[in-house]
Amino acid sequence: MVKIRLRRVGATKRPSYRIVAADSRSPRDGRFLEILGHYNPLTDPATVVVKEDRVRYWVEHGAQPTEVVARLIAQRGVLATTTTVAEPEISVEEIVPAPEPVSPTAEEAAVETERPRRTVRRRATAEEPAVGAETPRRTTRRRTTAEQPEGQGAEDAAAKQESGDGA
Repeated sequence: MVKIRLRRVGATKRPSYRIVAADSRSPRDGRFLEILGHYNPLTDPATVVVKEDRVRYWVEHGAQPTEVVARLIAQRGVLATTTTVAEPEISVEEIVPAPEPVSPTAEEAAVETERPRRTVRRRATAEEPAVGAETPRRTTRRRTTAEQPEGQGAEDAAAKQESGDGA
């Protein structure tokens, strides 16, 4: 569907708009079919320039102006006669009767009012891991080489030298 809408141009904090015919699926400042005019809200009074013949062409071919554009071009008198839409004589309620409300059974009402319970995560302690944890928590921290008892570090170094792995 083609829309007649505003496309923002101009610098930051200094808006100026182009009135364009664009596909409704394209982004606000994206691809458009034709420039139909421009609008500058910063001037006093606001400047609105519209190509009236092209706006009429697009509206006749099914383009829908947005609310802001419809207001702007109505002020210019371009779409004074074509924007009025006739009210339907028959409402939808008259054609299709509304279904009667069905009262839910006691079980269905209880199910609807029940809220799902939230999962509460517990913190891990030294004895048991956290809920959902993949590996158990370490109960003791690792010792650095400076914290090892005197005999262990020296024995390992002596064994490496004997086997020939040392420097």
